[in-house]
Amino acid sequence: MAKAKTVFYCTNCGNETPRWQGKCPACGAWNTIEEHIEKPAAAGRAKAAPVGQSRKPQKITEVTSGGELRFSTGMRELDRVLGGGAVLGSLVLVGGAPGIGKSTLLLQICSSLCAGRKVLYISGEESERQLKLRAERLGVVPDSLYILSETRLSDIMDAVNQLEPDILIVDSIQTLYNEENDSAPGSVSQVKDCTMTLMQLSKSQGITVFVVGHINKDGNIAGPKVLEHMVDCVLYFEGDPNSTYRLLRAAKNRFGSTNEIGVFEMQDSGLTEVPNPSQMLLEGRPEGASGTCVACVMEGTRPVLAEVQALVTKTTFNVPRRASDGFDYNRAVLLLAVMEKRAGMKLNLFDAYLNVIGGLRLDEPGADLPVVLAVASSYRDQAIADDLIAIGEVGMTGEIRSVSHLNQRLGEAARLGFRKCMIPRSSSEKIEIPDGMTVYRVRNVREAIETAL
Repeated sequence: MAKAKTVFYCTNCGNETPRWQGKCPACGAWNTIEEHIEKPAAAGRAKAAPVGQSRKPQKITEVTSGGELRFSTGMRELDRVLGGGAVLGSLVLVGGAPGIGKSTLLLQICSSLCAGRKVLYISGEESERQLKLRAERLGVVPDSLYILSETRLSDIMDAVNQLEPDILIVDSIQTLYNEENDSAPGSVSQVKDCTMTLMQLSKSQGITVFVVGHINKDGNIAGPKVLEHMVDCVLYFEGDPNSTYRLLRAAKNRFGSTNEIGVFEMQDSGLTEVPNPSQMLLEGRPEGASGTCVACVMEGTRPVLAEVQALVTKTTFNVPRRASDGFDYNRAVLLLAVMEKRAGMKLNLFDAYLNVIGGLRLDEPGADLPVVLAVASSYRDQAIADDLIAIGEVGMTGEIRSVSHLNQRLGEAARLGFRKCMIPRSSSEKIEIPDGMTVYRVRNVREAIETAL
């Protein structure tokens, strides 16, 4: 009789090792190795595939693609992040912090998905009665929506084979368990087994599957990293718990871009779409205050305006403090060093703090110039014009470099009432200046600061 096998998995990347280690040799994470006991499969459990049903290799020229069969989810913001809508037979993983609105989002789209389709909503965290109460609060009571409160994978597969739905929603993957696997629900092996089964179901029967996944304290999907490699699309639902606004990002998308974002607002009746996120991010912006500048970044094909705030105060320490929220810390330190070297500002005697309003994270180089102007404004305690927007990348020698999609950025700024824009002089793109807007072309950091202040 075969004995049980003890293996060690990394909860971060799913790497398997023969013994416990403090550091994972694959991903380098510390204290992520966990012990799991895998019992051998029962005799006769594995059956050979029937004769004639085995799949044979095909020439790629003989495979009929037919294009991607997409359908709308009923929410334009979600369709935008998915690349134009959900793809038939895809497996989508939606992750986010507890209470951020993952279940609310998926239950709301059922109202539109049930138009001509059967939807099966599986919940391992709520009973059927709780689901009904939440659906009534959200106003989602379509006749073709079926709900089931179950965590055992075999029962879920039986329900799918019996109902034959077009769309399957699983909330959440960490609550499911395969009874043939003796590990606890939510463990590495259980999450991998259940996800693999759902992936095979999606690809073989053409069912679109939405799966909810919890995140750990580091902000990543809880469970092995291989889980994100198995699915077709990984969406992250983000937002400040103290704010009503939510951001939906795509970390992986086999059928579209990963640069798009969707903006929602959580209200008593559920999530509502925010078609103009720039206006939302600029709400409450102070007038005539120093240390603030507006940046315009590209989130996929959408230009988004965000307010960058800086606070520069005289330090009481030998080494000045640096802090950044919403902007890369190392990039911020580099820009401060460039300002000190190229613009003659003695920032080594001051603490500097950066913040991006609205929970947005600016990862694009085009946000460098607004950060520099916000810091310079706080340093000199002089306010930048309220109708001025800055776009540009800052180099190590202090030069202002060009960025892409300048015409789209200028158009979005003009639409929101900005009448002045600072751009790089070296831009090679043919600029179409909107009516009533004044454009300042600057070469370097020193010239930009003197022009703005």
